[in-house]
Amino acid sequence: MIKLEQLHKQFETTLAVNDLSIHIEKGELFSFLGPNGAGKTTTIKMMVGLMTPTSGTIHMNGIDIQKEPQKAKSIIGYVPDSAFLYEHLTGFELLTMVGQLYSMKSAKIQEEQTRLTERLFMSEWLGDRISGYSQGMKQRLAFASAFLHEPEILIIDEPMVGLDPKTARIIKDMLRERSRDGVTMFISTHNLNVAEELSDRVAIINRGKLLGVGTVDSFRSVSGKEENLEERFLRIVEEEEALNGQQ
Repeated sequence: MIKLEQLHKQFETTLAVNDLSIHIEKGELFSFLGPNGAGKTTTIKMMVGLMTPTSGTIHMNGIDIQKEPQKAKSIIGYVPDSAFLYEHLTGFELLTMVGQLYSMKSAKIQEEQTRLTERLFMSEWLGDRISGYSQGMKQRLAFASAFLHEPEILIIDEPMVGLDPKTARIIKDMLRERSRDGVTMFISTHNLNVAEELSDRVAIINRGKLLGVGTVDSFRSVSGKEENLEERFLRIVEEEEALNGQQ
């Protein structure tokens, strides 16, 4: 499971994350929603150990990422919003390197490489240098890298960036399969249709503050009428903006 407890992140005069507490159960597919600058990516960077919280704690399956960062990172797969890939390598070389970093045996690396690249239709260009890849190809490689070591937790920032509809459908299916297998997922996305389609629960954040957590259906109570997630999301954010403007 994932536990964020009273998480704060201060950048000079900006409080990017403000007293954020979220508990996510094993096997849950959890979507994190908010407008630009809401604090989503900052939260994710703290969860994967790329930033240190100003205060608060983060536990990954009971492991405190600040106290035992290497142990926590060993069970996490991470797909950032803009993946950094070593572009002088081939896709094959990158996946091999990733497997070695996670202390996977050579046979297991090869097995997972074959399975993932066939599923994501990557085999024909895996031997090419990454510098020649399109955005969609790089995104597929980023997912293969995150899935390779069979992590217990997947943290994904904007999963569908650059993906064509066919590949997006494959990724959605793979996320559902892993959720059913007990992998815990934390997904930040601007694509509310994706969140509505996939999520067990969603959270809405704005100005670093949590505005609500619940199932997609539970947000119907916000207005008392039937609305889709996009309409409910916009209503919650607008109400918070209006309230904040009055203070």
